[in-house]
Amino acid sequence: MLPLEPGPPPVQKKNSSRLAFLDWARGAAALVMLQGHVTHAFMRDDLRPEAPYVFSQFIGGLTPAIFLFLTGITLAFMMDSRQKAGLGATQVIRHAIKRAGYLMFLAIAFRVQMWLFAFGFSPWETMFKVDILNCMAVSVVLLAPMAIFDTRDRIRFGFISGLLIAGVAPVMSLIGFSGLHPFLRHYIVPNPEFFSIFPWGAYVAFGLSAGSILRVAREHDYLKIMQWSAMAGLVLIVSARYFANLPYSLYPNEDFWLHSPALVLIKLGCLYLLVPFAFLWTRYVNPDRWSFVRQLGTTSLLVYWVHTELVYGAWFFYWKNSFTAMQCFWMALAVIVAMILLSVARTGWKGRPGFPERIRERWRETRTATAAS
Repeated sequence: MLPLEPGPPPVQKKNSSRLAFLDWARGAAALVMLQGHVTHAFMRDDLRPEAPYVFSQFIGGLTPAIFLFLTGITLAFMMDSRQKAGLGATQVIRHAIKRAGYLMFLAIAFRVQMWLFAFGFSPWETMFKVDILNCMAVSVVLLAPMAIFDTRDRIRFGFISGLLIAGVAPVMSLIGFSGLHPFLRHYIVPNPEFFSIFPWGAYVAFGLSAGSILRVAREHDYLKIMQWSAMAGLVLIVSARYFANLPYSLYPNEDFWLHSPALVLIKLGCLYLLVPFAFLWTRYVNPDRWSFVRQLGTTSLLVYWVHTELVYGAWFFYWKNSFTAMQCFWMALAVIVAMILLSVARTGWKGRPGFPERIRERWRETRTATAAS
């Protein structure tokens, strides 16, 4: 989603260029995701304790956080644009819930398709797995009431909401909610196999805050914002790591890799560093040129959907858990190239219509010619 939504459609063309760094950041997340999933699916079990696999999965853990963070930014853009168009808070909340409904539809369709393609080899319960798209949908619903505030207020209230979600995560794990049906419990109780709202939804709230900053800022202030973002990222990483290493904790059951607020803040610090890097790259290093990273970002949902079926489906079952680190590297490279080609086929090359658009254009031309005759 997932990753995973396309970049927010700006009103003016200049916004499209100044916000290119968001698509680039989404594309970078897609690259990390592709290599991480390929390594996870194909690496030999006896090689998994070694450095290549550990490093691959460590950086791969940033991917969901990036996608959720960018979903929050998109939500902030939507709320701000709707409010500027004169819509009231109730109407904006409805728009947010509609967007969440669309995300949940995609989540269900994705899980059903995966189950159908693996029919007979996958239990039906997998259709109700809480994946990243499910987390996006429910998080957007929970944050929809933020529409009662104006954009400037959402900066601080979004950040506070993120802190609360992250801080409550160990408590939710401690309570356990054993009386709830597993399909519901997995949405709220942290579990390494699922994307529960606690703590993953915190990244959507932090993204809502960051997106609100971008909406109230003027374009010539963006460079200063990126400088502050980078500094804040470094402070978060260092300070959160320091507090995580203390010999005592506020929580009796804190698991750093599962639901620790410190880990959430460390990843948030990495996001605060990634966004300025993406901004500098698209603004000064590679401006107004085609980028395969940004290309992946514009079709991240399609890339997520197709590659998951390829990597985790039955297409290459003979090679699962049988590759060395170097073989995983070449397999990941092949999957990345395939996804870039798929993305180009979808959107076109450097502004030219992609394959679906060309088919639709020819269909419209045929209908026009037929009507004229």
